[in-house]
Formats: sequence, C-alpha cells, structure tokens
Amino acid sequence: MLMLVHFGHAQLTDLARLEYSFIPKSDSEDQYTRLRALLNYPVELKNDSYLVIGGEYNNVILNLEDRYPFDTSTLNKIHVIDLNIGYTFKWNEKWRFGAKFNPRIASTLSQSLTSDDYFMNGGIYAINDRTDADDLKRPYRLILGLTYNATTGIPFPLPFVSYYREVNAHWSFNLGVPKSNVKYALNEKNNIQTFVGLDGYLGHLQEPSVINGESVDHISMSVVVGGLGYEYLLSKHLVGYLYTGYTFRMNNVLRNKDRDEIFKLDDVNAFYLRTGIKFKI
Repeated sequence: MLMLVHFGHAQLTDLARLEYSFIPKSDSEDQYTRLRALLNYPVELKNDSYLVIGGEYNNVILNLEDRYPFDTSTLNKIHVIDLNIGYTFKWNEKWRFGAKFNPRIASTLSQSLTSDDYFMNGGIYAINDRTDADDLKRPYRLILGLTYNATTGIPFPLPFVSYYREVNAHWSFNLGVPKSNVKYALNEKNNIQTFVGLDGYLGHLQEPSVINGESVDHISMSVVVGGLGYEYLLSKHLVGYLYTGYTFRMNNVLRNKDRDEIFKLDDVNAFYLRTGIKFKI
C-alpha cells in the first residue's frame, strides 16, 4: 500500500525527501493528510557496490468531522515507520542487482507495541540502466523484480516491472507501478508531466472499535490517482515538485483482524494534492 516506491529509481536515488499530501472528502468536512520524511545514506563498498541505510516516517492524519456510529477519536493518526536496508552491486556490464529489506511499524501508537504493529516488506531487482549511455539516441532504464509487501494481504511475492525511456531532449516516459508518466522538459530547470499512480496505507488500530458486533483492528486506504505534475530543479540535486489531480478510485475502510472489510469510511473520488522537496543523487 503505502510507499510502493521502486528500489532502482526513487528508493536508491532519493537521499532525502519532505512531502505533504492532501485529499479532501467530497461533499464533507472529512479530509486525509499525510506528512512524509525520508532519509537514505549510501555507503560505497568495493567493486561498484553500495549499501543503502535509511529510514522513512509517515504521519497519516484523518480529520473525521462527519457523524459516524462509533467513536472516531482513536482513528485520527496513523504512524508508519520504515527502516530501509538496501544493497546493490554490478552484475555485469549491462545489469545491476539490487535487494531491499523494509521492517515497518504501522500503528496508531496509542499503546505499547505488539506483534500486530510490525510488518515485513522487501524485494529483489535486476536493473539495466542505460540512461547515461553515449551510444544510444534514446537512453532507457529497465527494472525487473519480485516484491513482498505484508500490508497488501497477499501472502506471496508479486512481479515488478518498470520501464523508462528518453524519447528526445524534451520528452520521456515511464511505464510501471506504482507510477506511470509522460514528462516534458520545458528547459533545464522546469519539467511538466501527466501521471497515473497508486497511493495508500494500512495500519493497526491499538484501540479497536466494535462496529456491527465485529471488532475493527485495521484501517486502510487505497487510491488510484491521475493528473498533472510540475518539477523545478533548484540545483543539480535539489528538486521541488507539485502533483495535483483527481482520484479514479478511492477506498478507505475499517477492517477486522483478518483484514475483511467491516465499515467503509469513504469511496467517493476527490481532489488530490502532493507537494514537497527532495535531494537526489
């Protein structure tokens, strides 16, 4: 769900990020806000290999102002804390191998931690990066992998594919999950793009509510969003960005211990905003 960011591009190249996301509920006072901070530190090893150590914190704020048939005060904040451990090495002249391990805490953190607050995520990747190749008119990057995310509820690894291609000096595109886009470089400092992407979260409720006779132990949101984005290069490595659009699909629900849906908080599509600043390699 939350932070489905691929190893070969964003997770490895973003050294630091501060981000704000906002989705208001249509025809309602309810709104969803997320504050995100990320920090990665790459350690160069021998033979063009790297160990990447870092962490990420997401504070999901649910302002539930509508009237619900239960107490919503325990749902106001979800904390998602990730430890990022990655390793990558050059496999041969064309391919690089990468692996990542992401222990996660996703919880309301209103009480002491239990085993239900912990999740294990990770993946392995093969990366063919020719974006700096001088012999290609249209440089590209291909990433193939397998990922496991405990918060999705699927008990087996899922395939991962991402393909990036530079068409010419101005146009480029990326096809994959969680984000696909078509980007146009206005000049050396300004980029615009159209995008389609996935977002969301899942967290454990340490103070469960009882709804319709069933205990609610988890809360989750899944979003499919599309729109326009703008990036401004403050320097070679520092980028400010703004993405705005509309959700094609939104599902914000309360779930039981088995993650079966018990109560739907929202499924009405709405405006989407995400903005921030990042420092990348």
